[in-house]
Amino acid sequence: MPNRSADELFLLIKTLEKGEKRNFKLYVTRNAATEDLKIIQLFDALDKSDSYDEEQLLKRNKGIQKQQLSNLKAHLYKQILTSLRLIRNEYNVDMLLHEQLDHARILYNKGLYHQSLKVLHKIKDIAKANNQITFWVQALFFEKKIETLHITRSFDDRANALAAEVDDLNDRLTMVGHLSNLALQLYGWYIRMGHARDAKDVEEVNQFFNDKMPPHAAEYTGFYERLYFYQSHAWHGFILQDFLTYYKNCQRWVDLFEKEPQMIKSEPQHFIKGMHNLLNAHFMLRNDKKFEQEIQRFEAFYASREGSATMNNRVQSFVYLYLAKLNKHFLDGSFSDGIELVPEIEVGLKEFELQLDRHRTMVFYYKIACLYFGCADYSNAIEYLNKIIHWKADLRSDLQCYARLLHLIAHFELGNDMILESQIRSVFRFMSKMQNLSTVENEIFGFLRKAFRLNRKEVRQEFERLFNELNTLQSDPQQSRSFMYLDILSWLESRIRNVPVQTVIRAHFLERTAEKG
Repeated sequence: MPNRSADELFLLIKTLEKGEKRNFKLYVTRNAATEDLKIIQLFDALDKSDSYDEEQLLKRNKGIQKQQLSNLKAHLYKQILTSLRLIRNEYNVDMLLHEQLDHARILYNKGLYHQSLKVLHKIKDIAKANNQITFWVQALFFEKKIETLHITRSFDDRANALAAEVDDLNDRLTMVGHLSNLALQLYGWYIRMGHARDAKDVEEVNQFFNDKMPPHAAEYTGFYERLYFYQSHAWHGFILQDFLTYYKNCQRWVDLFEKEPQMIKSEPQHFIKGMHNLLNAHFMLRNDKKFEQEIQRFEAFYASREGSATMNNRVQSFVYLYLAKLNKHFLDGSFSDGIELVPEIEVGLKEFELQLDRHRTMVFYYKIACLYFGCADYSNAIEYLNKIIHWKADLRSDLQCYARLLHLIAHFELGNDMILESQIRSVFRFMSKMQNLSTVENEIFGFLRKAFRLNRKEVRQEFERLFNELNTLQSDPQQSRSFMYLDILSWLESRIRNVPVQTVIRAHFLERTAEKG
C-alpha cells in the first residue's frame, strides 16, 4: 500500500519538478539572509530524503537546531509557495485573474481610480470569456466600491447597470452552488456505497435527487450550471445502473467543452473526468466502435501540452486513460495482451504515489486481478486481491465485497480445498455485514459450499445448473449490479466449455461485432 508521509512540507517538496526547484533557489538566494541559507540547507536535506525522519534530519544537519526546526519549516513552506506563485502559467486562468485583482487594488490604493477601473473591466472580460463567475463578482463589487466612494464621471445610469449585473450573477452563483452540491453528494454516495444494491437504495437515491434538484435548473444556460446539471444526472443514472441516462449526460458533459474549447484550459480536470465517464458509459453499453474512437481522442489529449500542463493533469489523465485501456481488454477479451500493461501501470502508481487517492489505486488492483483471473493465472489474481482485502479503507464497500468473492473463486480454481470452507464462511459474513448479498451472491455461495465435495461429472452438472439459474437473473434490475462487478456467467461458461474466461469473452465480442456489421 502507498506509504504517505504525514509531513506537509516533505510532501510539497517531493511534488516539485526540476525547473520549480531551480526557480525556488534563485528566488531565495536573490536577497539571501542567514535564515534563507538555512532553509536552503533544510530544502536540500528533505529533497534528498526518501521519507521524513526528523531525528535523522537533525543528526545529518548539525547547523539546524531542534528548537529552530518548526519555524524553519514554516518559513520554507511559505517561500516555496511564493516562488511557485511567481512562475507564470498560461493554463491557469484563476491565477491570472488573482494577479489582475492585485493590480487593481494597488492602483486604487495609489488613488488612480480610472486606471483601477480599466483593470477591473479587463478582469470582467477575461472572467466572462472563461465563465469565471466568482472573479466576475469580485470585480463588480470592487467597481461598485469605487463608484460609491469616488466621483469617476462614469456613463449615466451606471448604478442601475451595476446592480442588475450583480443580481444576475448572484442568481447564477446560487444555482451553481445548488447543482455542484448535488453532484458532489451523489458522487460521495457512490464512493461510499457503489451502485444501488436494492429497492431501498433506489428509493433513497431517487428521493434525494428529486428533493435536491433545484426548480428551473434546466433553464440555465451558463457553462457551470450546465456542467453540474449534467454531472448530477450522470451520477444519478450511474448509481441506479441506468446506463443510457448515464451515457447521454456524459456526452452532454463533454460536448460543453466542444462548444467552448477554451474551457479545457480553465477546467482541465472536469474535461478529463468527463472523458473518463464517457468512456465508461461506452464500456457499460458495449459501444465498441465509439469506445475505440474516444480512447484515441483521450490518448491525443494525454500527449498534448494541455494534458501535461500540470502534475494534476498528468496524474488524472494517467489514471483514467489506463483504466480505459484495461476496459478495452475486458471488452474484446484480449486479457493476455492486457497483462502487458501491468508493468506500465505499476510504474505510474509508484510515480504518482503521493497524489493518488486510495479509491483509484483500489480500482486498479481489482481490474488487474480480473485480468489475471481471465487468463487463468489465479495466483497473481489472488496477489492483487490481497492488496485490497488487507487494506483498511472505509470506502467502496462494494469493491471490498467482490474482491473477497473473486478471491474465494480463485482459491476454488486452485483447488485449495483445505481453506475453502472457512473462507466461504468468512466472506459470507463480510458481505452480509455490508448488506451486499443478493440472490446472485447467495446462489454462488450455495454452489461453492458443495462443489468441492463433488466428483467431476457432478461438478459439471452444478456449473450448468448455476449458469442457467443466473442467466435468468441477468435482466433483473435488482440483480444486475452483481454482474457488473463479477462476470460470473463468463466464468461458468468457461468451466462448462473447459476454456479460459478470456476465450469466452473474445467469442462474445466477435459475435457482437459481426452482428453490428
